Amino acid sequence: MKTIYTLSSLAAHIKNVLSAYIPDTYWVRAEIASLNERGGHLYLDLIEKSERTNSPTPIAKFRANCWANMQRMLQAYFEQETGTRLRAGMQVLLEVNVTYHAVWGLSLTICAIDPTFTIGALAQERQRTIAQLQKDGLLHTQKALHLPTLTQRIAVISAQQAAGYEDFAHQLAYSGYRFECQLFPSIMQGDRAENSIHTALDTIEQSLQRFDAIVIIRGGGASIDMSCFDSYTLAARCAQLSLPVITGIGHTKDISVLDIVAHASLKTPTAVAAFLIERMDQQLALLQQLQQRLARTAQRQILIRQHRIDSLAQRLQAANKQQILLHSNRLDRYAQQIKLANPERIFQKGYSLLRKGNTLIRSTSQLSTGDHIQTHLLDGTIESVVQ
Repeated sequence: MKTIYTLSSLAAHIKNVLSAYIPDTYWVRAEIASLNERGGHLYLDLIEKSERTNSPTPIAKFRANCWANMQRMLQAYFEQETGTRLRAGMQVLLEVNVTYHAVWGLSLTICAIDPTFTIGALAQERQRTIAQLQKDGLLHTQKALHLPTLTQRIAVISAQQAAGYEDFAHQLAYSGYRFECQLFPSIMQGDRAENSIHTALDTIEQSLQRFDAIVIIRGGGASIDMSCFDSYTLAARCAQLSLPVITGIGHTKDISVLDIVAHASLKTPTAVAAFLIERMDQQLALLQQLQQRLARTAQRQILIRQHRIDSLAQRLQAANKQQILLHSNRLDRYAQQIKLANPERIFQKGYSLLRKGNTLIRSTSQLSTGDHIQTHLLDGTIESVVQ
């Protein structure tokens, strides 16, 4: 005769068998396919993928849960050790017991978690991402970009109400320099952060020519999920931007992949502001040095030219004196010559001057009988007729 079970009795039988033959807890390595929190309880889908085929289809899948009292303690411990929260796609090592429910079926109840396993898995994933960026030639492309000497027009990606952004903006505003910052609000933590940052970048790329650099900052506070900054997709996109990217993400443990790819990476938003202000300080100091050098050079040139003018003035004065003396001597000689050639001197010696009209008579051959002539003496003229 057949034994007929009700569903509930069969479920109870399965539960009893499991309790009898699988009484202990087990450490299970798995990937979190999905998770959500309801009523303080954490519900997860755990999967295992084939390492040989790299197929996205799981070769094993279990539902798991972590009850509220355990969930709060487990999450706090995991976050403290890893610096991030549990999320989909994460490799975890969990201590579980196998349970069976008449309605919900077979599931795993989480009793403990080993964060060191996840840290190792995250480190391996991070290294694979860095290696892929290196292979794709994207690891150092940002470093090759020129950051403008005066970096003043800045596109900022940050949460709008974040204290880190307020500190950043306040520090620039009171620096004494004119910075032009435009905020592109974004979610900076959790599962939606990466898509939100991509959306902000989409908007910035529509007007890249308006900016000198892109600043991605995130404030401090409690250590929360920042896995998006280790994303290959986000890092690769930032690496290929034509504007320099400066990060101030505020990691408490290690730098992110985005920090490695960025043109410049600082620890905090205030450190980014200090970096930009310091560049302005350096340029101001350089301009002041150039101004001082220019003033010294101008003063030196003025002194050189003044000395040259004084020297030329002295030479000109000496030359003028020499020319005046030369011409004075020459005039004296002319005056002496004129004095010596004065007819009065000849008349005083007893000589006379003979003229026929306007003609000076030097020879008797110039005269004929009956010519009227004038004899000029020192004290008068004698009219005569040649016989």
